[in-house]
Amino acid sequence: MRLILFDIDGTLLWTNGAGRRAIHRALLDEMGTAGPIEGYRFDGKTDPQIVRELLALAGHPECESEDRITAVCERYVALLTAELAKPTQATRLYPGISDLLAALEPHEVEGRALVGLLTGNVQRGAALKIRSAGLDPSRFVVGAFGSDSHRRADLPAIAAQRAAERTGRRFTGADIVVIGDTPDDVACARPIGARTVAVATGFFDVAALRAAGATHVFANLGDTQAVLEALFA
Repeated sequence: MRLILFDIDGTLLWTNGAGRRAIHRALLDEMGTAGPIEGYRFDGKTDPQIVRELLALAGHPECESEDRITAVCERYVALLTAELAKPTQATRLYPGISDLLAALEPHEVEGRALVGLLTGNVQRGAALKIRSAGLDPSRFVVGAFGSDSHRRADLPAIAAQRAAERTGRRFTGADIVVIGDTPDDVACARPIGARTVAVATGFFDVAALRAAGATHVFANLGDTQAVLEALFA
């Protein structure tokens, strides 16, 4: 059985900046500053990491306060809810995602795959984004989120443990496949020996993802058969 873990932003879907706008406002509301957010890269990072780093860059005295970071993340979820509900919001799935998820269903029924999430989004934010793209969050039966740890490198082991608790079997090494769009997605899989499928639908091109050491790299996930072969190789 393969444990297949999808990243969200840049991999499954695009929210047209809704998350960035919500975090920006949440930081201003809760902390009075968003730091140098205009030039700051979000991709590959967890939500709490983003908040902590922006506050540190702003020199905020409470940049290491877990309580304050949690408060910003809670405010962010409320603001993200409003952003995604706007009539002008245009969340979209990337090419091939619907077909790939459908193609994985028989493998799940046969016990060959368990499909989940591995994302820097806090769990409630992840569910909001998934729903805004027309997917049911319950489609992803296990997951690890930014609300579990601010360190992305911690998340694969958390997802593997939850998968083990659900199925009664242990997932290690090549049993686990992380699908993502950044070098950080690739790097986080290394501590537990997981394989990686990197996709250049985010801000990193094929060459950068190959250089990061991904097991397989695709320009997009539109070739369902080729992606399935990579997942079950």
